[in-house]
Amino acid sequence: MNPNFSLRIDDELLKKLRYIADYDDRSLNGEIQNILKQYIVKFEKEHGKIKLE
Repeated sequence: MNPNFSLRIDDELLKKLRYIADYDDRSLNGEIQNILKQYIVKFEKEHGKIKLE
């Protein structure tokens, strides 16, 4: 099950994210998930794997 998460974001940033999502043929939600996944991969390369329990 995927939990819901509410995010407050400024209008200009949201419009730009929608533009990028459309360009990448993704939903806005899919684009945000993709960005977050890339950020986590980068973080783990620099700091080591995040261990979840």
